[in-house]
Amino acid sequence: MGNCQASALIDRAGRMVWACVPRVDGDPVFSALLDDKGWDDSQSRGFWAIELENCVAVEQHYIRNTPILVTRQSDAQGNAIETYDFCPRHRHKGRMYRPVAFIRIVRPVAGSPRIRVKFRPTTNWNGEKVPISYGSNHIRIILSYMAMRVSTNAPIGLISQESWFRLEADMHFFMGPDEGFSDALRPAIERMLDDTINEWQLWVRGLAIPAEWQEAVIRSAITLKLCQHEETGAIVAALTTSVPEHADSGRNWDYRYCWVRDAYYTVEALNRLGALDVLETYLVYLRNIVDGAKGGHIQPLYDVRGNATLHEWEAESLPGYRGMGPVRVGNAAYEQIQHDAYGQIVLSSVQGFIDQRLLRMAGHADFEALEAVGERAWQVYDQPDAGLWELRTRAHVHSYSAVMCWAACDRLAHAATALDLPVRAIHWQNRADTMRTRILDMAWRQDSQAISANFEDDSRDASLLQLLDMRFLKADDPMFLGTLAALEADLRRGNDMLRYSAPDDFGEPVTAFNVCTFWLIEALHRTGRTEEARTLFEEMLSRRTAAGLLSEDIDPVTGELWGNYPQTYSLVGIINCAVLLSKPWSAMR
Repeated sequence: MGNCQASALIDRAGRMVWACVPRVDGDPVFSALLDDKGWDDSQSRGFWAIELENCVAVEQHYIRNTPILVTRQSDAQGNAIETYDFCPRHRHKGRMYRPVAFIRIVRPVAGSPRIRVKFRPTTNWNGEKVPISYGSNHIRIILSYMAMRVSTNAPIGLISQESWFRLEADMHFFMGPDEGFSDALRPAIERMLDDTINEWQLWVRGLAIPAEWQEAVIRSAITLKLCQHEETGAIVAALTTSVPEHADSGRNWDYRYCWVRDAYYTVEALNRLGALDVLETYLVYLRNIVDGAKGGHIQPLYDVRGNATLHEWEAESLPGYRGMGPVRVGNAAYEQIQHDAYGQIVLSSVQGFIDQRLLRMAGHADFEALEAVGERAWQVYDQPDAGLWELRTRAHVHSYSAVMCWAACDRLAHAATALDLPVRAIHWQNRADTMRTRILDMAWRQDSQAISANFEDDSRDASLLQLLDMRFLKADDPMFLGTLAALEADLRRGNDMLRYSAPDDFGEPVTAFNVCTFWLIEALHRTGRTEEARTLFEEMLSRRTAAGLLSEDIDPVTGELWGNYPQTYSLVGIINCAVLLSKPWSAMR
């Protein structure tokens, strides 16, 4: 759940187990996702549980077309409660109201239920005990970054000692900044619930969704929007850190930052649904990044406020997801050289010169700023980098990075044409043509009849499936068909696709990367294997969590999901494939 400022994860028992403040890349006030203590352990911390006594069944669903979660708990005697979890988001006094706040409403819905509330926040990455004080109608907590207050009409004394008590009327909790709640709590929160439902359902109504797989597309679109820090426009790769790519792998990374690459794929998918608000806000963030670079090096990622330094360290007070540490905060990839970022900046921006629906269309000053990005792409496209998979101990001239740099120059020619700048259009198209010729000369392998992952050897990388989406090759080009065959032979594991199969800094890859499977589905469809593509897409949809979402990775043998969650790449794959494979609306009416 979230509101594009705050976000949280709720587990299958209705416990809030992950939430960071004051932003998605902040300190977790609930951190049990990365702990391994039992829920009944008196020393366990980092969660907010609302428990029904003798609960035997839990059911969960979202209110239609919203990120508002309803958890129903029932016991064997017919007693039941429902908990509504959401972050408020609605129009208020001419602007969007989206505070750093979490709201919980608990309703008795059957019998005479008895409940217990366990409120155990954390601070400083679980390294310090949280000072908690109790008032007559509130709980005050002092966190490392801010003080927060839970305003409630629940019995504070019983909550403080975690006692069981009968729930005879609705209880309301508003956890937000340490300020007094000025309105009457119950009507104010119920109004926020209604307004938040309305805000999200109106947003969804404006989406141009495909006729098939509507529920999957809508849930993916809502969650992608929740991954945007709307204050600045940044889009994070995932809401979590350090959920490993597979068991005890050490491949534990912090994804709560804005990768230029991931954000490009996110806005591209949402553009296909007409969600231009996300693009417009992201372009504000991106223009600030470009301005700050002054024509020089652009990092692969920044924090949600655009800060460049993301020192990576380990939070030793947290044992990790299922005890599989380390828990990493920050990401050293910010120091890497990844040339594909220049292409993704231009690809994200070029729509601004063409799409007349936008509130602010791009102009000549924006084009001049992007030309500096294109100049950088021209300079580095055939130079080694860490690649999109962020190898930490080696560098190659990666074909994907080179093609993304080509795309920067190619699309700058399109932008120049839109601005009626024929001289600049010819300039950038000539550069793009030169780059394309060199890339094919250096990456094509006659022996294997495939494009290699890099210029130095003959290796495989699923990112080469993107040569179609970037329009570098056409689907009927023998070079692409040969590359597709080689990639399937080396990287496909049944219905799953690895990123690469060669050992890396952490050994041989074990899990498949979900977005690579979606890239395969797109390639299958575009090369005429549509029935196979649809079957594989249905398989991927069946692997979603109960919330209708996907993480980063999947074990090809067990089908178990791994990696940070929810992963924007994976949700992008759902949207792109649904749009591509769906029957037209005209066939459904």
